[in-house]
Amino acid sequence: MGKDALTLLKEDHQKVRKMLKRLQSNGTEDLLNQVETELKIHTQIEEEIFYPALRDALRSHKDEHLYFEAIEEHHVVDLVLPEIEESSEGSEEFAAKAKVLKDLVEHHAEEEEKQMFPKARKVMNASQLRQLGEELQERKQDLMGYMGVRMKRRAA
Repeated sequence: MGKDALTLLKEDHQKVRKMLKRLQSNGTEDLLNQVETELKIHTQIEEEIFYPALRDALRSHKDEHLYFEAIEEHHVVDLVLPEIEESSEGSEEFAAKAKVLKDLVEHHAEEEEKQMFPKARKVMNASQLRQLGEELQERKQDLMGYMGVRMKRRAA
C-alpha cells in the first residue's frame, strides 16, 4: 500500500529542507542542481495533482486563498533559483541567495503542513488521500525520469 498524499509531500519537504541547509552552508553547483530538480518535481506534482484536488474538495471559498498563495510562493522560488545559478559557487552572494531560497521554501512548507494539510485531512477521506498519493508518486517517477535525462544533457 502506498503513502497518502500528505505523507509523500511532507517527506519531500523534509528532504528539500536538509538539502537547502547543506546548500546554504557549503553549496555547490551540483547540489544546487539537485535542489532545483527536487523543487521542480515537487512543485509540479503539487500544482498538477494535489492543489486542484484540494481546491475541488474545499467547501469554502475563504480557503481558496491557500491555493493561490501556494502557487505564488512556487513562482517566487522559480525567480530565485536562476539568481543563485548566476552567482559564483562558494561566494557570499551564493550563500546569501541560498539562505533566501531556504527561508522561502521553509515558510512555504510550514504553511502547507500547518494550514493546508490539516484542511485536506478534513475534506478528504483516507482512501482519497491514498489514491492521490499514488497519483503523486506515479507522476513524480515520470518527472524524475524526464529530469534525469534533461540533467544528463545539460551536463554534457
